[in-house]
Amino acid sequence: MRKRSWTFLLAIVIVAAAVTVYLALKSREMESRIARSATPTYTYRIVKTYPHDRDAFTQGLVLDAGILYEGTGRRGHSTVRRVDVATGEILDVRRLEDRYFGEGIAVVDDRIMQLTFTSHVGFIYDKRDLSVLGKFTYATNGWGLAYDGTNLIMSDGTSQLEFLDPVTFAGIRQVTVRDGKRPVAGLNELECVKGEIYANVWRTDYIVRISPETGEVTGWIDLSGLLGARDRSLPVDVLNGIAYDPATDHLLVTGKLWPKLFELEIVPAP
Repeated sequence: MRKRSWTFLLAIVIVAAAVTVYLALKSREMESRIARSATPTYTYRIVKTYPHDRDAFTQGLVLDAGILYEGTGRRGHSTVRRVDVATGEILDVRRLEDRYFGEGIAVVDDRIMQLTFTSHVGFIYDKRDLSVLGKFTYATNGWGLAYDGTNLIMSDGTSQLEFLDPVTFAGIRQVTVRDGKRPVAGLNELECVKGEIYANVWRTDYIVRISPETGEVTGWIDLSGLLGARDRSLPVDVLNGIAYDPATDHLLVTGKLWPKLFELEIVPAP
């Protein structure tokens, strides 16, 4: 039995090391690509650091009227929740059925929309108490979701963004996100910021800024080093989660299983 336990632990260590190496290679590949690009790049200044539920596999993040709404993933652990930014306290939570893997969320007036990963079904909640109001369907995988005041915008892990009617959920149009002539795949969590779309690029430390009209990349935000080495020694996953605070013009960002939420000022890279 002891031998089996050691074998199991060794397997976990090997898998974790492989994932770390893979993520490092993906990040270096992205760095090389951005270095060859003429697109503007940005970095960050940490304004404040807040506690974050380190069991939250963050898939969607929205700040609305001072309340943080968060969608989390993994089957058997998926939720939508209301969170106090300053303390990280979960004010209210609604758990999804175990068969669903929760994904991105968007706030539309007094409703919250939440995607699921491969089930092709999304949920509609009352923003006040997270009661379920209904469902909607879509043809692709669900990744990120945002609302620009007129349309819902959905990502599916590719370089495509789809614009949807927020009432009927009918598709309106699509754009392909490109940096120059190169498509940018792995688009994940989305946020609308001052007329642009911000998207986490899966398995990297980058946020890409996108023109909603053309899909053209207007900038790259490099968040390398945001989570320190001590925190990364814990079981954490990738950067994911963007919320915008118009009152301060700052971003709130975190990651899957991250113990911290960061308030950031975005500044041009030197």
